[in-house]
Amino acid sequence: MNLADKLTISRIGLTFVILSILLIPWEDFGLVWPSFYVNGSIVVELKYIVAGVLFIIACITDYFDGKIARKAKKTTDFGATLDAIADKILVNGILIVLAYQGFISVLIPVIIVLRDTFVDALRVLSAKNKVIIKANKWGKVKTIFMMVALSLVLFYNLPFEIWGIYMAEILLSIATILSVLSGIIYYIQFRDKIKWD
Repeated sequence: MNLADKLTISRIGLTFVILSILLIPWEDFGLVWPSFYVNGSIVVELKYIVAGVLFIIACITDYFDGKIARKAKKTTDFGATLDAIADKILVNGILIVLAYQGFISVLIPVIIVLRDTFVDALRVLSAKNKVIIKANKWGKVKTIFMMVALSLVLFYNLPFEIWGIYMAEILLSIATILSVLSGIIYYIQFRDKIKWD
């Protein structure tokens, strides 16, 4: 296993750490995450800041694993598939938790998960013709918007929240639209490669 694949696997591990921080009922174990005020009115809970920092670290590994693989000329179908799985676990896991906890609309993870399921189905069907569907530029742009948006949500939309700018919501909406569009583009590009029987 090369360094790029190890970074990808570390991203999956970080995802489970982040989800544990957000989901474990710490107060049941006598542990309380401290909260503090920002700008006198915005209540910020420390566990979301910690989760946000870890999320950014996980996103950075997403950038470097691909760069390292390309530089070492060790890009493989396994690495590309593992990278896509790691991204889905990271992004979709955080989306679902944030929707469950009321930070974002439930509609967003529903759309994203349905889109990802559709694209995965295309990958399986095209694989029958020995065609590997790798991320296109629109999928990558969508991922960037989504990761920045989720970082902002975890950081309580700061500093934009102070100025009354709903930047996290704006970027999350753009990412959701790009997600749907990239899924449509995948289908248009690879529909001739799909084997239905």
